[in-house]
Amino acid sequence: MSKVSITRTNVELPPDKGLEYVREFLFKCFKGFVKEDDARWRRFWKRMIALEPGEMFVVETVFPRSGPYHRRHMAIEQALFDAQERFIDFEQFRYWLKVGSAWVIWAAGPAGGVVPIPKSISYAKADESEFREYHVKVIEFLRGDHAAKYLWRHLDNPHEMMNTILEGFEE
Repeated sequence: MSKVSITRTNVELPPDKGLEYVREFLFKCFKGFVKEDDARWRRFWKRMIALEPGEMFVVETVFPRSGPYHRRHMAIEQALFDAQERFIDFEQFRYWLKVGSAWVIWAAGPAGGVVPIPKSISYAKADESEFREYHVKVIEFLRGDHAAKYLWRHLDNPHEMMNTILEGFEE
């Protein structure tokens, strides 16, 4: 689920004619799936238009996860795990991927320092847009300076190994 915080600026709303075009676009091009959804959709925009400058609201969106995209990413993780020799536990490997790609929440640690706590990528916690963001961060981490050297420290060119694996999954 993605959250977006929005604030009403001090820019004046368009005149009635301009708002009518906006309404036509919003309510003819987009409708609630059922009657109750449509009523909520219209109330949402009515409340938004009524905001005073400086007031804010939060929108939460959920875009269903793409099965093929999810499976492709999981296949990349599995192929990397199978090709490396640093981790014997897949969950620890995924933990390392999440920390390395900064898919974490920073929290106070037991000794007073700050520690990374990996965020979930479950269907319930990460919708399509968040999962795609996670995927991009993981690929950036894997193609960076550290990951290949860490996974294949015995190789003269560990980046070649990483590229060989990742190239098999390019879109």
